[in-house]
This record gives sequence, C-alpha cells and structure tokens, in this order.
Amino acid sequence: MATPDLTIRGGGIFGLAVAWAAVRRGAKVRLIESARIGAGSSGGVVGALSPHVPEQWNEKKAFQFESLAMGAEWWAAVAEASGLPTGYDRLGRFQPLADARAVDHARARAEEARTLWQGRFSWEVVPAGGDFMPESPTGLVIHDTLTARLNPRLAVPALVEAIRAKGGEILIGEAEEAGPVVWATGVAGLEALSQDLGKPVGNGVKGQAMVVALDARDRPQVFGPGLLIVPHADGTTAVGSTAEKDWTEPDTTDAQLDEVHARAVALCPWLEGAPVLTRWAGLRPRARSLAPMLGAWPGRPGQYVANGGFKIGFGMAPKVGEVMAALVLEGRDEIPESFRVEASLKKKGKAEE
Repeated sequence: MATPDLTIRGGGIFGLAVAWAAVRRGAKVRLIESARIGAGSSGGVVGALSPHVPEQWNEKKAFQFESLAMGAEWWAAVAEASGLPTGYDRLGRFQPLADARAVDHARARAEEARTLWQGRFSWEVVPAGGDFMPESPTGLVIHDTLTARLNPRLAVPALVEAIRAKGGEILIGEAEEAGPVVWATGVAGLEALSQDLGKPVGNGVKGQAMVVALDARDRPQVFGPGLLIVPHADGTTAVGSTAEKDWTEPDTTDAQLDEVHARAVALCPWLEGAPVLTRWAGLRPRARSLAPMLGAWPGRPGQYVANGGFKIGFGMAPKVGEVMAALVLEGRDEIPESFRVEASLKKKGKAEE
C-alpha cells in the first residue's frame, strides 16, 4: 500500500475499531499486531454490550450510551463490508431483583432511563417467569432494551476483513510505522505507558469465562452479581466472568471458573447439564481512572493512546473508534476529560480502593 496516513499498534478491539473508523474516512491505515489478532482480552468469549445503571449521569455513562446506541448500525456496516457475521443483536437483558429495596431502586431508575436514554430504549421492572428467565426472589426482574450482544470470535475476524476490504493493511510481527501512531496494545501498553510516565496508570485484571452448548439465541442475556450469561447467535451460551486482581497464570482457568458456573446454574437452572465447550482466561486492561484511556500520549507528539477497555471494550468500541479517528485525522478533539491519560495520573480515588 502507499505510505499510511496513520499506524495503529495493537490488534484488539480498540485498535481494530480505530482502524475501521479511519478507513471509512478514506484514510490509508496500517495496523501492526505483534502476536496475533485478538491475542488479549479481545479474544474472549462473552460479548456483552451492556450499559451502566441510568442514574447519576456523567460523561462516561453518556459516552457509553452513545456508543451502545450506534452499535447496530456500526456492526451492520462491518458485516456488510466483510461478508462475515458478527453475532450482533440487540436483545436486551434481564436482572433479578433480590428484595423490596432493590425493586424500589429499579423503578426509580426506570424513570431516569426515560429521560437519560432519550425515549429510545427502556429500563422496566417486569414479572419473572417463562423460558430462559433467571430465578428472582421477588418474582420481578429488570428488563432493559439497550443491552446488545455479539460473539467476539466472530466480530474480531469480521472487523479484520472489513478493514482489508476498505484498503487497510493488517500486519503481524514487526513492521515500519508511518504517520501518527495510535497505541492500542492492552495490558502491555499500560505497562509501557506507566514506565514512560514514571507512575502506574493501569494494570491487567484477569478474567475467566466459558461457553456451553445451550441454544437460547433469541433470548435476552442475564446479569447477576458478578455474573453474565450471554446467549450467542451460533446456538451456544457464554458464562462469565471472574475479576482477579491477584493471579499467577494469566491464561489458565481454575476452580474460580467452576464457582462462576455453579452460580450461573443456580441463577438460571436451565443451564444445568449443558456441556462445556470452551474455557477461556485472559487479562483485561484496566486504567486507574476506571474509564477508557484515550487521546494524546503526554510528551510524545504524534503518539496517541486507545486503551483501558476492561469489561466494556466491545460496547465502547464504536464511539472510541470514531473519536480517535476524528482526533488523529481531523484534529477534532471530542475526548471526555475523564478519559484522557492524565486522568489516570491523578491521586488514587475511593473507587479504586
């Protein structure tokens, strides 16, 4: 290809999202991945695209809402350009309600959602019951219609082919950089940034998840305390995940995943007996700010960062790709202040303790 307009380092969801947004703008893009596409947490199995609760609105929740809202069109364009499925569908989510206090909170949030979600999606308290519903002590669940799902192991290859179809270059191994460089290198990128700035800006948090052979493809996903159950379009169901700050082996599963599975079966008895097809473990990049880390790399002109997706990387990807492409290619800075690298250099807050 001709000399690239920009180079992207990293073949995870943020790097691919920036590349896709850039090639759709007509830019010549070179993406360099040192190991393999989806080598980090983007090679996982869960694929939940879910919002935070609709209350105490802030710029992170607003950004996430906009990204989730644009997801259907964004992923449809990926599927069209690549000719490959992504497993995307907006089927909503059920959350069981443990007691009367939880029901009251959920109903208050329903009122907030009508405004904050602009009447486009709903958050309602509804009766539990029926096929593929979770157990609920109150007999009630939250049903939101903003939540969507995709299959990471379909979506990532589809993004690769969509980028190539638009003329983008994807290289594995070492290759020359040209133009501005976007570093979307996950946990390794957080470590490099921490060393460069002389202060920790993030770390890797291990997650474990599994896929079972149970076909609930047309049903909403289920969310419980520390638990996601996500039916996929291929007739399987993902169950996850752990959040381990302390770990020895980053890519092995253990009894903690068995405990997640047991809690999932207790919440959704219809999972009982479903054969386990895949067990997965990996590190997810978590910024100290607890938000995605986007924008200029301090002290390095022409260098940028797109990192810190943690548990919400796939859901944030459409908006992350668009704002990073606008910044690098057009000089248009729409990065929220709490997403900038500098936000992770501030004094540790209570949310991290």
